Amino acid sequence: MPPRSNPTIRQRRLGAALRQLREQAGMSASDAAALLGVDRTRISNTEAGRFGISAARVRTLACNYRCPDARLVEALADMAQDHTKGWWEEYRGVLPAFFLDIAELEWHATKLRNALTSHVPGLLQTEDHARAIFEMVIPELPADEVDLRVAQRLRRREVLERENPPVYEAVVHESALRMQFGGRKVARAQLEYLLQVSEHDGISLRVIPFAAGGFPGAGQTILYACGPVPQLDTVQLDTSYGSVFIDSEMQLANYRRLFEKAEACALDEAASRTFIDGIIKEL
Repeated sequence: MPPRSNPTIRQRRLGAALRQLREQAGMSASDAAALLGVDRTRISNTEAGRFGISAARVRTLACNYRCPDARLVEALADMAQDHTKGWWEEYRGVLPAFFLDIAELEWHATKLRNALTSHVPGLLQTEDHARAIFEMVIPELPADEVDLRVAQRLRRREVLERENPPVYEAVVHESALRMQFGGRKVARAQLEYLLQVSEHDGISLRVIPFAAGGFPGAGQTILYACGPVPQLDTVQLDTSYGSVFIDSEMQLANYRRLFEKAEACALDEAASRTFIDGIIKEL
């Protein structure tokens, strides 16, 4: 089987974790290849996510790497043997790969945390709000591309509507709530939808008002997806040219601290709902 040309974020995440275990053990790719009876290229491709690996081989490598964390090893083995294709695969080849990566990351997370300054969380956007955002993309998108992006964004909600959804926590700045994407009517409907979903079990929506002043991470749109073990957490950042995915231990620790500080600046859930209702009444 030829190597994957475009491994998914989950495939890359598994490979990166295996590479980190090998490097921590002080072993070379050639050493690892000898353990499995394959050539060095196979190990390099596996660690880059371009080749799959069986759960049994994950356990073999982890054992020889002297990994003491049984929960991490089993989480990696589960990732290796999960070959199910999610709904997002319907969009492969018709939307940029990072759209699919975000959906995959959300679907497999045990907990999701968002921090946003200028946008409402993608998982909580109405159809009209999402459409207004995509219609502002530069260069301008064709109408059918806008339709695809909107449809894919709305399907991402399934992660919060399924049985046993991940806990979802969002911290949204007042500026994002006051942006009238699509005009006053669309903005009002979006805020009303936020109030509605904020009452759902497992969803926490908190607002950072202008009066709170500055806070860490201002200006960024951050998704922190918790994995089955902390070592498999991933951060996704929005940029003007696509998404950036971060998984180094030091950076993850920094983003966890960032969320703590941002949440310390936010109103509690009840006060946030009251705050959003106040903005609605101003429209």
